[in-house]
Amino acid sequence: MKLKRITVLCTALTLTGAALAPVAVADETHHSLAEKLREAIVAQNFKDVIDLTPPQPGARSAAGPREKYDASPAELMNRARLRMAAAGKPLHQTPNMDAAIIELDPLGRPASVANVLLSPQYPNGVVVPVKHKGLSTDQVRYRWWDDDEWDANGGKGTRDVLAGRENAAIDFSSPYPASVLKLMVAFGVLRLADQGRVDLDADYVYDPNPVREACGGPSVKKIRQHFDEMITKSQNESTCALIKLIYDLNAWDLVNQTFVDLGMPTLMHRGSIPGNGGRWIDSNMSGLDTAKLLLLVNGGPGVLWTTDQGKQVTRNELSYSSRKFFQDTLAGQGHNEMLSTPNWCGRDYPTQGIPQKVPSRWIKPDGTVTVGDAVYDRDVRPCNDAAEVTFAHKTGWVDTTGSDAGIVKSFRGKDKRNYIVVVFCNLGTDYVDADRPADPPNVFPVLYTQKYAQLGKAIDNIMKHI
Repeated sequence: MKLKRITVLCTALTLTGAALAPVAVADETHHSLAEKLREAIVAQNFKDVIDLTPPQPGARSAAGPREKYDASPAELMNRARLRMAAAGKPLHQTPNMDAAIIELDPLGRPASVANVLLSPQYPNGVVVPVKHKGLSTDQVRYRWWDDDEWDANGGKGTRDVLAGRENAAIDFSSPYPASVLKLMVAFGVLRLADQGRVDLDADYVYDPNPVREACGGPSVKKIRQHFDEMITKSQNESTCALIKLIYDLNAWDLVNQTFVDLGMPTLMHRGSIPGNGGRWIDSNMSGLDTAKLLLLVNGGPGVLWTTDQGKQVTRNELSYSSRKFFQDTLAGQGHNEMLSTPNWCGRDYPTQGIPQKVPSRWIKPDGTVTVGDAVYDRDVRPCNDAAEVTFAHKTGWVDTTGSDAGIVKSFRGKDKRNYIVVVFCNLGTDYVDADRPADPPNVFPVLYTQKYAQLGKAIDNIMKHI
């Protein structure tokens, strides 16, 4: 029997007196949030985009999945010029999307959760059943992402991410996380720092062997600087350096096992090259587990969730200083252009997303934003004056991935909301809106369909009134 929709969701969690552990209450709040998220996703008509590189019959690669890195500003501007001349074709099937929300109570503890998947098998979205104590699910058979399989197999993957899910009700290929995978690298570095194995203020001599173009050549930088560049500018060179650092300490197996032990088994980074930290394609993240990682980083008091093995997970999995550094770095994000779009302040396209404030570190005296080599041409000060929230987040972009994950908190005096949001989708830079205008010359191009920003705004409106 074909599965059309699952409407079982985890019970809502609420604060009761001085208790620090979350307490289960009625299911209605949970179900309402999940159903609203599903409706918001469906309303965007994500299939209504143009595919600039449509699949060619018989063109499936025998070499396996292609390596993927976020492109540089120069590469992206060149691609923007090329795609202006590309006719493209309508997308041939519903894209794959994994969207998750965790509503937070005033202390930062989980109050409700929603996880919705979209795919050719579930074109109207499917609500994921979530266990309230673990903020987890055993009802999804996650598959590794493969572009060719998605094109040729009707969106169906063939390789399982987790063992033992063969009979799960939902079968879903997890979109490649792109640079949101850098959250896993960041967590690994900070865990090692808390264990005394890494000094964030020490120099790291990055001496790649062999040199890999996406990772750059040798460098010497403070580990703290690599961390900041990896998150705020999505700098691949710094990411390769930190991945290699973890390999130098023979710690990647430990980091991946930590995700399992903490009840986030879909989070894994493996298969990179130990000598240079390159090759990231063997990375996987579900929306739900990514939201839990951000819940830990945000750090509410008491037990945040309990694993199936009975481990009570608290914010103390990272020290206060590590969590604060992680939070501050995410809050300094320069690429605010997917679920939120203030870097394009005042443009008719793309539409405004989550109404966040652009961090001041990127704003020049004329109000425009420059992030590394990425130059934006809009004065963002009017949007900052009207901003309602902060959005401490990480974006990612490759040809077949658009991703964004972060923590939203409202300013005092604005409509109250406090939540975590994660969206992974295979609509990356190769997919554009039919009515997309040309990018101005010598300006960092719009990377995504504006449907993501529309979804971000819709989610924020939901969280205003929940």
